[in-house]
Amino acid sequence: MSARGRVFLLVALVAVAASGVVVLGVLATRNDVPTVKPRPGSPPLALDLGLRTDPEARALRNAETLYDRDRQASRAEAAFARSRSLEGQVGAAIAAWPDGTLARLETLAAEHPRSALVAFHLGLALYWSRQDSDALEAWRTAEKLRPDSLYAVRASDFLHPSFAPGLPTFVPSFEPPARIRGLTPERQVAALAEDARSGGAEEKILYGVALQRLDRPRSAERELAAAAREAPSDPEARVAAAVGRFDKDNPSRAFSKLGPLVRVFPHAQTVRFHLGLLLLWIGEVKNAREELLQARQEAPKTALGRQAAQYLAVLGKVGTR
Repeated sequence: MSARGRVFLLVALVAVAASGVVVLGVLATRNDVPTVKPRPGSPPLALDLGLRTDPEARALRNAETLYDRDRQASRAEAAFARSRSLEGQVGAAIAAWPDGTLARLETLAAEHPRSALVAFHLGLALYWSRQDSDALEAWRTAEKLRPDSLYAVRASDFLHPSFAPGLPTFVPSFEPPARIRGLTPERQVAALAEDARSGGAEEKILYGVALQRLDRPRSAERELAAAAREAPSDPEARVAAAVGRFDKDNPSRAFSKLGPLVRVFPHAQTVRFHLGLLLLWIGEVKNAREELLQARQEAPKTALGRQAAQYLAVLGKVGTR
C-alpha cells in the first residue's frame, strides 16, 4: 500500500493475499540479493498520515501525489512549502532533490533527533548521495525511534532488500460484520477497535489485521497475541499471533511459533497457507510452494484454498529455482 493509499476497504481483508505481486517481488530478488547502492533519479517519499482526513493531511497527500506519481517536483516543493508541519518540511526537501536536500534534512535531523520521519528520509537522501553506510545507520535509527510506524516498515525494506516489501498480513477466514462495511475507513477502524475491546478472538484478529494494514506492526502484534490468549485452541488465533511476530531483523520470531503449529493443528489450512506466505516473504520459494500445495489440498474451494492456488499459478509461470 502506497503512502497515499491509506484509505482502504476493510471488507476486502480476506482477499489481501490474493495478488501475486509479492510473489513476483520475492522471486525477482532470490538469485541476486541486492545491496544498498546509488540509484538514478530522485528519492521516494513516504509520509505516515494514517487515516487522517484533516485539511493539512489532504494537502500533504496532494503534494505527495504531485511528486511521487507525476514527478512534478517543482509544483510538489511549492505545495509542501505551504505546510508548516514537519512532514511539509521533509516533503519540500525531498522534492527539491538534489538542490540542498541533504543539507536541509541534516538540519532537520539535528533539530528533531527523535523523529523517525526525518531519520528515514535522511537515509534516503544519504543513499542517493552514495553515502551508503550512513544511510543504513539512519534507517536503523528510524526503526528504533518509531518501530510501530510506516517509517520503520519502509526502513526495514531498505535494510533487508532480499525480502518482499512491507510485512505479511494475516488472512482470516471470516469478514468484518456487515454493520461495519458501509462506514468510512476511520469509523471502520474505530468500530473494530471497540469490538476488539469487548469481544473475543475473532474481533481481536480483525482489529489486528486492520492495524497491520495501517503499518502499525507492534500494535497489531499485541492485538493478535491477545486473540491467541483468548482462544488458545483456535488455529486461526494461534496462526495470527505467529504472523504478527514477523520481523525482518529476526524472522525466527514468527517461524518458531508458526512451524510447531503444523503438528498441533495438522489439518488446519491456515497453518500451511501462512507458513507458505512467510516463506515467500523471505525468498524460500521451493519450501513455500510445498506448503501452499498442502494448503490448497486441504480445502481447495475455501478463500485460502483459492488464494493458495493463485500464488501457485504465479509460481508456475516464473519458476521456483
